[in-house]
Formats: sequence, C-alpha cells, structure tokens
Amino acid sequence: MLNKKVLILCQSIHHGNTMKIAKVIGEQLNAEIKKPSEIKSINKYDIIGFGSGIYDDKHHKSIFNFIDKLSKQNRKKAFIFSTSGVPIKILGKKFFLNYTKKCTNFLEKELTAKGFKVIGNLSLPGFNTNVFLKYIGGINKNRPNEKDLTKAKEFAIKIKDSF
Repeated sequence: MLNKKVLILCQSIHHGNTMKIAKVIGEQLNAEIKKPSEIKSINKYDIIGFGSGIYDDKHHKSIFNFIDKLSKQNRKKAFIFSTSGVPIKILGKKFFLNYTKKCTNFLEKELTAKGFKVIGNLSLPGFNTNVFLKYIGGINKNRPNEKDLTKAKEFAIKIKDSF
C-alpha cells in the first residue's frame, strides 16, 4: 500500500465497540481515525473507512449526514464496518450475517450514489445494554472479543492487499 493515505470515520457511542474495531483496522492501514464531525474534507485521502454501530437497522446518522455533504467522488475507494448488538447467541450467526448485510446495504447504496467504490465490508457483534437490556446485564457480553479483533485485522489486511 505505497503512500496511500487512509481515513477511518468512526462513530462509536455506547460502549466503544466500533472504536475497538476501528483501532485494529487503523493500525494495519496506518490510518487516521476521526469522528465525522472532526473532518471537513476527504480530498487528501485515497481510501475512506466508514464505521459505526447499527442503530434502527442502519449505521449512525452522523455517517449518513457526512456523506450527504460530500461532493461526487470519482471512484474513491471506501470500506464499511460495523458492530451490532443483535443477540448472536440467541438468533445465530446466519441471522446476524443476514441482518447486518441488510443494514450495511443502506450505507453501501449511499456511498455508491456518491461515486465511491466499496471494496470491503465487515460486521461484528458488539456489547449491547440499550433499553431493557441494561436490566439483564446486556447481550453479547465481552464483544468484540479477541476472535472478533482478529477478524478485523484480517479484514484490514485484505483491504491493504487490494492495492
């Protein structure tokens, strides 16, 4: 990845689940990690990562608001990542993957419409104590775990190898 400048836009709210993933990916790609509110222009970057938790079946609204303000891109490379509090142990891995794929499609369509070329996507479980879950101690405890962080590292290596 010769002299490629990488930016990771990450909105991580409740437990820092998505930021944990962003840091692993960022380390592999030597990327800057910023919140969408901290960036005014993406012109100096070759690759942009967009990541957040999943809220009401989509990435965080700050990610979409940021994209809305961008000018049309000329196939600038982008990747997507997320964490989700969907109870993977209860509903199963297949449900989790189908659900997060559906959620990620919203963001991928927005990015494609803005002229980005999406080169990768990663969704991992995250600890969730939203609404009533706080009364039972939450779900997906200890997620993302070491295995999840290894998946994030492998994902970043694939992104790096695509150049």
